[in-house]
Amino acid sequence: MGLISQNAHTGRQRKKGTDEEGDLEESHQVHGEEEAVGAEVSGSTKLKRKKRKRKDGAPTEAEKDADLESAEEKRLEGLLFGSLYSLPDFGKEGNGDGGEVIDASAASQFYIDKTGGDGAVVHEEDLQAQVREYEQLDELRDSVWFDDEEEKVRVDVTNVNRLRKLRQKADESVISGSDFVSRLRAQHVRLNPGTEWARIGSRSREYHSSDDESGEGSGVTAPHDAEDKGVSILQSTDELLVKDGSRLLPGILEYSRLIDANIEESSNGPISSVQFHRNAQLLLAAGLDRRLRFFQVDGKRNTRVESIFIEDCPIRKASFLPEGSQVIISGRRRFFYCFDLVKAKFDKVGPLLGREERSLESFEVSPDSGTIAFIGNEGYILLVSSKTKNLIGTLKMNGTVRSLAFSDDGRELVSSGGDGHIYHWDLGTRKCFHKGVDEGCLTGSALCTSQDSTLFAAGSSSGIVNVYSREEFLAGKRKPVKAIENLTTKVDCLRFNCDAQMLAICSSMKKNSLKLLHVPSFTVFSNWPALGCNLQYPRCLDFSPNGGFMAVGNAAGKVLLYKLHHYQKA
Repeated sequence: MGLISQNAHTGRQRKKGTDEEGDLEESHQVHGEEEAVGAEVSGSTKLKRKKRKRKDGAPTEAEKDADLESAEEKRLEGLLFGSLYSLPDFGKEGNGDGGEVIDASAASQFYIDKTGGDGAVVHEEDLQAQVREYEQLDELRDSVWFDDEEEKVRVDVTNVNRLRKLRQKADESVISGSDFVSRLRAQHVRLNPGTEWARIGSRSREYHSSDDESGEGSGVTAPHDAEDKGVSILQSTDELLVKDGSRLLPGILEYSRLIDANIEESSNGPISSVQFHRNAQLLLAAGLDRRLRFFQVDGKRNTRVESIFIEDCPIRKASFLPEGSQVIISGRRRFFYCFDLVKAKFDKVGPLLGREERSLESFEVSPDSGTIAFIGNEGYILLVSSKTKNLIGTLKMNGTVRSLAFSDDGRELVSSGGDGHIYHWDLGTRKCFHKGVDEGCLTGSALCTSQDSTLFAAGSSSGIVNVYSREEFLAGKRKPVKAIENLTTKVDCLRFNCDAQMLAICSSMKKNSLKLLHVPSFTVFSNWPALGCNLQYPRCLDFSPNGGFMAVGNAAGKVLLYKLHHYQKA
């Protein structure tokens, strides 16, 4: 109670003692005046206190309301949108793991991968468990917001082919909107699984040190692929990090699909030939629409450089000469063309003197740019000089000729055909110095030699590809190093990449009949072709000089382009 209020109260008691029978109305009036004075004094005191608090820096009522409103807004945003990720501070990753899970409460597919993957294979049972875990988590969590319109919407999953996989029963056709959303999320998790090391309870194996003095099991955890092979990283001298230009690992191939190489001008007919120039930037694409096209390949725009129409020759094969200034073009004609890239000029060559072949559609060019070998009739191989374009000699097989391949130095030629034998020819003496049976082959259809000629591959009409060691084959060992039986139709194209760690096997008689073989382990890459990838009918392919690109020409007139991430240069 204030000082003025205390004095007023004392005066009232004194007045009551001297005049006890005073007027009651006057007493009420005095009492009202006292209360008014007390309220005024109390109000002034509170105002002084508020001013003192403002001077001390305390927030006002408006500021408090704004803070409460901001906090409530953040809380509602967190409930509605969640916290998908928060990037870690650079250099403060803690234990230095290759990646880290960002939100433990969120679905497992949200993560940051700093290493590009550990090469672990996601097993089917683990993937199904992950999908079930996601569905259970989705059921347990309460929805912050529910859309009534989703229940009213009806989706027919049988109208579109790619939606049929969402059906849970064979006769199911129409589902509600909410079921459609949940099944799409489950399908996303199934197609985009989390990284193996980022999942709780991933299969691993501990290798304990035998000389560990402590009784506790302190060991090194190895990934499950090392467990399957029974090899510990502590028991191997191999480098833990794969360096540029080192060996290619088997199992999973790291690649990505780029825009089509001929995106600016597709062919109106099947693609018959694709080849990279030695500078890796220029790509040749030729087809049965009688056009020869050149593209500058960068993986982003793939600009068309030139398109040339040849009126009287549907192109069956086109190839650069290794020195890079000319292109040899052939079809089912008695002649062939030579195109000079520098002069932009065509030269028509043929018919060859003394020969009656009605078709020169198949040929091979020697790596030293000295000889062009054409497949002739009745087992003949026609040798033409790449400089003069004149016939300089012939070779004769016992059966029909179906495929040719030069050695890396251009001094030897390998051929196969209808008799199921593989011939080795010396171009200096033009004699066959070795003839051997291609195991299990009735009719040879394709040949290819590695860059160093230590290996060669022979394909047959049955789809089997035999990989031979050249040294062992010439020494009399007829057993192939590996027989590849992944194709069931005739092999049309074989191609080693730049370092012979990869072999491409292609058949044009069946859709998606293209396999990539890891040569050191002689196993095909399990993720090629990818699920849902449509290669159409592949007819030809080529690797870039440094292995970074792979181009595939198909019967639909497109040249598909892929980036192989193991090789840094094109």
